Amino acid sequence: MFTVNSTKGRASGLKAMLCLGAGITALSSIAAPAIAQEETQDESRTLQTVTITATKREQTLQDVPIAVSVVDDATIERAVIVDLNDLQSIVPSLSVGQLQSSANTNFVIRGFGNGANNAGIEPSVGVFIDGVYRSRSGSQISDLPNIERVEVLRGPQSTLFGKNASAGVISVVTKKPQYEFGGVVDATVSNYNGYRLNGYVTGPITENLAGAIGATYNKRDGYVEDLGAGPDQNERNRYGIRGDLLFEPNENMSFRLMADYDVIDEVCCAAGNVINGPTGAVIQALGGNLSAEDPFSYDVYYNYGSTNKIDNSGTSFQADIDLGEVQLTSITAYRNSKLDTNQDSDFTSADLIGRNANQTDIDTFTQEFRISSTGNGPIDWMLGAFYFDESVDIKNQFYYGADFRGYADVLSANNLATVEFLLGGAPAIGNLFGLEGQGLTESFGQDNTSKSIFGTTDIHFNDRTTLTLGVNYTDDEKDAYGSIVNTDAFSALDLVALGVAAGVPAPVANNPTFNPFLALAPLQFLPPFLTFPNAVEDGQSHDNDLTYTARFAFDVSDNINTYVSYATGFKATSWNLSRDSRPFPADFIPGSSASVPAPASSPIRTAGLALPNLTTGTRYAGPEEAAVLEAGVKAQFDRFAFNLALFDQKISGFQSNVFTGTGFALANAGKQSNTGIEVDMTWTPVDALLLSFAGTFQDPLYDEFKASSSGDISGQQPSGISETITSTAATYFFKMRGLDSFVRADWQYESPTAYFDSPANQALIGMEREVSLINASAGFETENGLAVTLWARNIADEEYVTVAFPSVAQAGSISGYPNQPRTFGVTVRKRF
Repeated sequence: MFTVNSTKGRASGLKAMLCLGAGITALSSIAAPAIAQEETQDESRTLQTVTITATKREQTLQDVPIAVSVVDDATIERAVIVDLNDLQSIVPSLSVGQLQSSANTNFVIRGFGNGANNAGIEPSVGVFIDGVYRSRSGSQISDLPNIERVEVLRGPQSTLFGKNASAGVISVVTKKPQYEFGGVVDATVSNYNGYRLNGYVTGPITENLAGAIGATYNKRDGYVEDLGAGPDQNERNRYGIRGDLLFEPNENMSFRLMADYDVIDEVCCAAGNVINGPTGAVIQALGGNLSAEDPFSYDVYYNYGSTNKIDNSGTSFQADIDLGEVQLTSITAYRNSKLDTNQDSDFTSADLIGRNANQTDIDTFTQEFRISSTGNGPIDWMLGAFYFDESVDIKNQFYYGADFRGYADVLSANNLATVEFLLGGAPAIGNLFGLEGQGLTESFGQDNTSKSIFGTTDIHFNDRTTLTLGVNYTDDEKDAYGSIVNTDAFSALDLVALGVAAGVPAPVANNPTFNPFLALAPLQFLPPFLTFPNAVEDGQSHDNDLTYTARFAFDVSDNINTYVSYATGFKATSWNLSRDSRPFPADFIPGSSASVPAPASSPIRTAGLALPNLTTGTRYAGPEEAAVLEAGVKAQFDRFAFNLALFDQKISGFQSNVFTGTGFALANAGKQSNTGIEVDMTWTPVDALLLSFAGTFQDPLYDEFKASSSGDISGQQPSGISETITSTAATYFFKMRGLDSFVRADWQYESPTAYFDSPANQALIGMEREVSLINASAGFETENGLAVTLWARNIADEEYVTVAFPSVAQAGSISGYPNQPRTFGVTVRKRF
């Protein structure tokens, strides 16, 4: 839903958090750590122990002294969690944003996260599947068969997980092949003509070799109708296959080989008009159309469908060898992701942008070695090394459509023809500017190698007291490049020189009052691009950092554990591999060579590399440095579990990438912080009822961000981060005619938050995002493993814009992505 701008101050939000924290702390003496597990029907309703590998060791959730949420396979099935995008409905600290294509998905933990819209920007939230790092969101969002659990680690995790875990980690663990034949097949039918099929089978091949194979197919019609020339938008069309071999020659050796291939080939993602600015009338005058200020009509007008084709494939090999006092682990992986997208980025049926296509090819090789102690002595330790080698190759095409010339001519008050005439006469140059097919043909890429060594030590002073110390040293090198062939002649015009040629005196040719040609500058959407590397810019970055963790854990009793920790995190330099890459101000001072006085000298100008209308910006954003101070209580009793974490987290140099309407601005925020409380509670008041609550109450802030695309926004709350995020669920188990049955409902809430960091854009949209979604499911299972589940997501059909942005090349207009409407269906599952 939309709400008007909130005037609630940060002080009141923090006061409410602290009051809640005080009340929760008072409960800790009778509470227990939250367990994200819903038991099967034949188990006792007392809470069970969950084993996790968040610290790269097997530990129970209660024993691991870090802030981690765990979602197991039973919850995934009952809550109908299909992919990581659905996971945010039950893990409040995790936010998942779906942007303009299926490949542009952004994961955020505790308000920190980035990595979408630019393949050069690696995410701050690391995603690992069976211990293998997935470096980009396009390779992270596939449907996965046979998930055992998902672990969400909150806060910097760089000590164990390396350079791109400065905000947190999502670790997906799949089930290993079994030596007994078994499997599961499920089929789902849903509204919007949706069909989903999943199959998994496992069993012995030989005495010491077991195998498994799983396949997924997910198909659904689009729920956004294109009333223009394109197909319906926001469909699903995904399929994949995954094979798994487990070889255990003896009890001390285990070898696991996995291979997977999946495809996403769908029309996505529709953006509706939220604010219709003055350009809307121009679009309609050209014969185009748009659903003005009605994003929840789920009707759009495009002149072609926005397509997404993502191919992911990979193999990994894990070896675990127990040598008695130590265990050796090796994980070797190779992955490839190919992205092919094209989008009607003006989001109207006017043919303004004829092509906005991207082809990205990413090859990633990783190797991890670990050696860890296995004894029961007073000291446990682990040493490891990690190697990362990745190449990214990007091709883009951005071309004007057939209506762009007329659109630009109207916006320029028909002055384009005048400019053409002055340049050589209308008959000679006539229709040079804004022609269909003019634009940019781009080539970007980078080679990245990273090496890490890490180690941790757990010192057990006694059975109840443990000190953990960890350290990681990472060295990261990138070689980046970018070049563009630009056929937009108008954007290359030096309007100052044009004024001088028309008789404007050179000393005042920079003044729009005297030089009318300067009024055309806003229409120079695609200025010339300076290729790099060049004589001034070498296209290289080399970062290294030492991160560490110190944690003190004390078991108050067998049921209550406490901890306090301090950890740091690191994310390496991210290169701006896009048309928005610009030289740094230190390398170039913009200005026309026809100006009087002439622009000051700068390295690029001195090297003879200056181009007309070349501006400054960033080639890259420097490293992120994260730190968190955290204290927590975990406790568990038979029927009640409780988890509390208080955190004070900061990131210096946060890599911000904000869309401005004509491009993305990549910059380092000076410092961004977040202070808050996280709560997880699970209660079984009677055998048949399981209640759970999880909440994040936080106070995010830009402590310092002077060089944002909106100016100095230091002291402002970052947009898109709610102060309160909760997930509340209830599951009731019962017998129905002898069948094990359940009913489940959950409520996801996010308090109002601004859409924009820019005060001007936020004032223009005049509303905030608030989320209040109810999901429900009910089902039964027979003794022979046949299960039926009826489910619905967003039952109340709540409406809100997930992400808003300035409309492309349409000043004064705002576009946004409407949330998914109510969906419902039935899933039939057979275990064997």
